[in-house]
Amino acid sequence: MGDIYDIATYVPKKSVGYLLSRVRIEMLAALDRELAADRRLAPLEMSSAQFIVVAMLAGASEPMSASDLCKGISYDAGAMTRMLDRLESKGLIRRHRSAQDRRLMHLELTEEGQAVYPRMREISMTVANQFLRGFTKAEARQLEGLLVRMFENAQIDTQRVTA
Repeated sequence: MGDIYDIATYVPKKSVGYLLSRVRIEMLAALDRELAADRRLAPLEMSSAQFIVVAMLAGASEPMSASDLCKGISYDAGAMTRMLDRLESKGLIRRHRSAQDRRLMHLELTEEGQAVYPRMREISMTVANQFLRGFTKAEARQLEGLLVRMFENAQIDTQRVTA
């Protein structure tokens, strides 16, 4: 298959990369607004970035470290440490040493983190549905599939660079 874009017709502001970036920015901003407006969550001053961390921990099948989170969401280690400090001070996460490697700190949701996560997840779903307004379920599933293919292409390219 040939290239999608060519130099003669390529318009950066109409490209997939630009549009994905803009949609991501707008979705996170909408999520920030909805989290701040929620009666239960407003006192916690939750941000969309903090929600992503909580969601990753909630969905983890095995213990996660700050390094795992950084890799999973392409986040700076220093910024991640500060975010984890804030989440810990809010009583939503806890750090504990790995039994296998004392240098490694594992992260987990506290009971409070587990208690607020369903509401955060519901708000996130509502925002996603707002952005998909006018789409059919089939179109939404197709979009997800296309994005998964793009993500897989990125993984293949990353493996080539590191090989």
